[in-house]
Amino acid sequence: MIVTKTRVARAALVFGLALTPAAHGGVIPLPDRIVPGDGAFEIGAATVLKVSKGDSEAENAARYLAELWQRSNALVLPVSVGAPAARTSAARTPAAADSSITFRRERGFGPEGYKLTVQPHRITVSAATGAGLFYGAMTLWQLLPPDPAARKIPSQAISDAPRYAWRGLMLDSARHFQSPAFIHSMIDWMAWHKLNVLHWHLTDDQGWRLQIRKYPRLTAIGAWRGSYGGFYSQAEVRKIVAHAARRHVQIVPEIEMPGHAQAAVAAYPALGAGSQPLAVSGNWGVHTHLFNLEPQTFSFLEDVLAEVMQMFPSRYVHVGGDEAVKDEWNASSQVQARAHQLGIHDAEALQAYFTQRIGRYLAAHGRRLVGWDEILTPGLPTDAIVMSWRGVSGAHNAAVAGNDAILAPQPTLYFDRRQSTLATEPPGRLELVSLQDVYRFDPSDPNLSATQQQHVLGIEASIWTEHIQTDQRVEWMALPRAAALAEVGWSTPNHSWPDFLTRLMPMFARYRAHRLSYADSVFGIDAKAASGPLGPTLTLANEAELKDAARGVIRYTLDGGDPTANSTAYTSPLTVPAGAEVRAATFVGTEQASRTWVRRLEANASRRRDSHDLELCSNRLGLLLEPSGAAGNAGNPLAVDIMNPCWIDRGVDLSRGASIVVSVAPLPFNYELGADAATIPLGKPQTAQGELEVHVDTCDTPAFATLPLAPAAANSGVTTLPTQQLPSLPGRHDLCLRFARPRLDPMWALDWVEIRE
Repeated sequence: MIVTKTRVARAALVFGLALTPAAHGGVIPLPDRIVPGDGAFEIGAATVLKVSKGDSEAENAARYLAELWQRSNALVLPVSVGAPAARTSAARTPAAADSSITFRRERGFGPEGYKLTVQPHRITVSAATGAGLFYGAMTLWQLLPPDPAARKIPSQAISDAPRYAWRGLMLDSARHFQSPAFIHSMIDWMAWHKLNVLHWHLTDDQGWRLQIRKYPRLTAIGAWRGSYGGFYSQAEVRKIVAHAARRHVQIVPEIEMPGHAQAAVAAYPALGAGSQPLAVSGNWGVHTHLFNLEPQTFSFLEDVLAEVMQMFPSRYVHVGGDEAVKDEWNASSQVQARAHQLGIHDAEALQAYFTQRIGRYLAAHGRRLVGWDEILTPGLPTDAIVMSWRGVSGAHNAAVAGNDAILAPQPTLYFDRRQSTLATEPPGRLELVSLQDVYRFDPSDPNLSATQQQHVLGIEASIWTEHIQTDQRVEWMALPRAAALAEVGWSTPNHSWPDFLTRLMPMFARYRAHRLSYADSVFGIDAKAASGPLGPTLTLANEAELKDAARGVIRYTLDGGDPTANSTAYTSPLTVPAGAEVRAATFVGTEQASRTWVRRLEANASRRRDSHDLELCSNRLGLLLEPSGAAGNAGNPLAVDIMNPCWIDRGVDLSRGASIVVSVAPLPFNYELGADAATIPLGKPQTAQGELEVHVDTCDTPAFATLPLAPAAANSGVTTLPTQQLPSLPGRHDLCLRFARPRLDPMWALDWVEIRE
């Protein structure tokens, strides 16, 4: 772990400059120390990037900087490869200046540290390593605002080094396959943020994504869930690894064992501990199929790891180790006989034996085993690295035991969680992990001694993709939360949330220049409509909650035109004429920070509430799920607790009688929940297809009304059921809406409900 001793003392100086966006161009992560100077360096026709002859890493950094500036700023700068760069003198006169940007090796820096000196007539990037020179180039790229008209970089001196050595993202390619082109792109934007580890999850119950030449059935069979799937050839992997090396990103492959093995066992049944033939799983959840402990299974795994190590030069190999349900081992006479032979009488001890045996094989080949925190058991060698996902305690316990650890705790660093309550969030886990949640995550553990703290190598966020089916949605779920993660892992813990949001604006422009599908959720418009005596009222908000024009403000129009930086600023709830179209967006200074929100408000606009507006009756396992033909509900996924599909509409006025209109959708029930599936309530359906039941005040009262599902049974997408009258009751009441259905599959979900008085 790399820690700059003077980091905290320098924080005030850093933030004094950081609050002036023009000075730093929006650098993320924020550098350790910035000392402002006089004047500015202006990029012109004579500007050249200079590197020493034979320094391929410096040349790589310079050429990538030139490539990025061409994309974001329309600059075309030459790279000059010449004699070793000499030290430049600060006293050199302007007349002798050469308008150069020089990359120079210099001792005295850590493995990723660098110094960046910007003077009116020269810029120097100094570092001891290629990684340091590269990160200096990434900071320099971001010092120039992403505008073709921008040419000046304010004079300053930056000294920088990371807080943690491991700053990673985990990408799950097993559940859904991403294209090699996407992996290349992801490595690029990781490098922009100085993220240096791509933990690549390549095997699981739902797919085996890596070509292993000795075992072709792993990809011929294991890479396919029905007609969907894919895998990475060894040639593609080597290209990806080489690209990552140029970006100073280390790829850590993950081959899951002993659990999450269903795809492998489907390909080679003799590897399994069960007696039934398997297929690659089409279901999400915790599966129960494990590798057995026979000698030929360990030979298989060692053969696989041998080919993995040939493809991936990383010192680290991740072997999973999580969620290994022991039912098959306990029930298998073969496994129990092997356990007796080994003198092991406990299933958990069997997994420890399994992991330690694989660890010895890796160690014999110069590699270190990494595993999820379930591997932390007595006897674990101290060279094994524990990745703490079940909170932060795993990292603490590993450090106390003398093992290195990485913090990857759910939910905060699990990017399959939605990042706002907006209905436009893509499918994923319903639990909220906002950009601010990630930014405010504190990896430090005050209960560890100084020696123990050295065992905490860094942090990592996980992108599990069972509900993230496209490359574009992976980008949305990762960006800009990966930027917040990067700042937590690199920068002083005294960073500023409002300042970070300001620095996001130029980074958003860089994302757009590279056509990345980033999330604008932190600035996205959260609108709530209500009835008022003069017409519909509309309340607008966003997560950023920045109220001044420099930091961020919501602006809106009522004339049908898109909002601009000069449009009316939102300050309080609006009373809107019925039928008016409202357009709103968040602006930071003159820049539009969010996509434009558009809605036409009808007189009954407040009466329709979708699944995001309604309250879930419980939240045992909440998901955002997409019905077939998602365009039928404007592309927004449905919020549902799959353990209890039930919603509450609060405060409905039934005193003058009302009618109810609902829109519903059947969803496939493709979840591995074990015994918990039996606890899901089905209700008591009165018809073959079931009904939507409406209960008053609580879900335990007899059904107040029922809406048969027969009109929707033949439609795999969203269906609006026929309108039904509700009896009148004095006052306002809470309505509980739940389904009575004959079976778990399909699982019915509510899209929206509208109560018409």
